[in-house]
Amino acid sequence: EGRKKITQLTRYGTVLISAMQAWGVTIRLYNLNLRGMPIIPEPIQGMGWTISTIIVLTAGTIFMMWLGEQITEKGIGNGISLIIFIGIINRFPFAILDEYRLIAAGTRSIIIEIVILIFMVLIIAGVVLVTQGTRRIPVQYAKRVVGRKVYGGVTQYIPLRVNTAGVMPIIFAQSIMFIPNTVLSFFPNNDFLQTINSYFHYQSAVYSIIYAIMIIFFTYFYTAIAFNPKDVADNMKKQGGFIPGIRPGKQTSDFIDNILTKITLPGSFFLAIIAILPAFVSAWGVSGQFAQFFGGTSLLIVVGVALDTLQQIESHLLMRHYDGFMKSGKIKGRRY
Repeated sequence: EGRKKITQLTRYGTVLISAMQAWGVTIRLYNLNLRGMPIIPEPIQGMGWTISTIIVLTAGTIFMMWLGEQITEKGIGNGISLIIFIGIINRFPFAILDEYRLIAAGTRSIIIEIVILIFMVLIIAGVVLVTQGTRRIPVQYAKRVVGRKVYGGVTQYIPLRVNTAGVMPIIFAQSIMFIPNTVLSFFPNNDFLQTINSYFHYQSAVYSIIYAIMIIFFTYFYTAIAFNPKDVADNMKKQGGFIPGIRPGKQTSDFIDNILTKITLPGSFFLAIIAILPAFVSAWGVSGQFAQFFGGTSLLIVVGVALDTLQQIESHLLMRHYDGFMKSGKIKGRRY
């Protein structure tokens, strides 16, 4: 019942946010010009066009939300994530085409392009390793005899992810970094706001430094919300579990919190590097579309969704007694 309530509130929130963003899009379109002429002709501009645009964009969002729920319920993987995944991958052929045009025009040699592709593959491999990376904490359970059966006495593990927060810190940081540009769209002639906005250009050093600091902060912030060591320690104590050499209760909670803090630090720095990497790659002459696949939310979402979908397919295959994708029959996380 609680999950249904959360789902319903999520739907209402999605509609509200999409309507607000649609309103922002209409304002942005009003302010855009092409060769000195407004993109939206003045005779069309007005309350009627604004309302109809907001309704159409919001209705499209509602349809995509419904489609994602249907995929989740009747298909494999998370529907919304797969839709976003397809939208990102759809841009890849055009990005490759942009790079080909640079080679055809003679502005870039084939050797440099090969080096760029190798660099991109290494980055993707690094994202996969960090996404799958876990620190396993051993947990032992005391033996219990119930009738003629013996329960417990086995060692299990608590997998602590290096990147527990996932892509959320980057999304939070991006939302805040877009605030100056959003405010400027309402006051396009304000010199003070234009000066502030110039420092928030995505290729500026100030933008990159503030962006990286905010990502590191939000990584710890979101990890603290998503994972509660005290709850884990309490559940272990109730079930008769303990970490070897650590007392149950507060000591266990502090131990888990200490480990989580240590492994979150490299994870947060990695997220910050991945987030600002597209801006640096773009400054080195890589086309804008192709640079997006070197990091940022696009790469993290693509890798995360691909791994999650593969693991779900693997589970379905194993349930039906197939061998799965790997000889071991299991997609394992990276240990640290």
